[in-house]
Amino acid sequence: MRPELTARQEKVLQLRAEGFSGPQIAAALHLAVATVSYHETVIVHRLNARNITHAVFLACRSGILDGRPQRHGDHAGYQAHIRRGEDPKLCPPCWAGERAYRNGAKVTRTEAPSQNRPEKALGGA
Repeated sequence: MRPELTARQEKVLQLRAEGFSGPQIAAALHLAVATVSYHETVIVHRLNARNITHAVFLACRSGILDGRPQRHGDHAGYQAHIRRGEDPKLCPPCWAGERAYRNGAKVTRTEAPSQNRPEKALGGA
């Protein structure tokens, strides 16, 4: 049976699995460090783990975490959050990468029509 964790607890667990420290998790999720510690204590208890590292291992084994590295900081990472049913705006690197992607896409779209017109390529003929 898969233990029930809240979405916030799963996010804390995922960030810990990616190597984030308690203060880094707190900053990424806009929480107090004590709140992150509390979530980790609950996670360890619910997974019957010895510590948070053991909880990460058990979460991967039980399917709570998929155990594969996740992309972050670009459009693909942003889309991966959406596919996993997560709010991608909770991941600052992915949100920043998505904004950069959207700004680049807008520039490309506005420039693309003038680049693809045959008249320009043939010297106006």
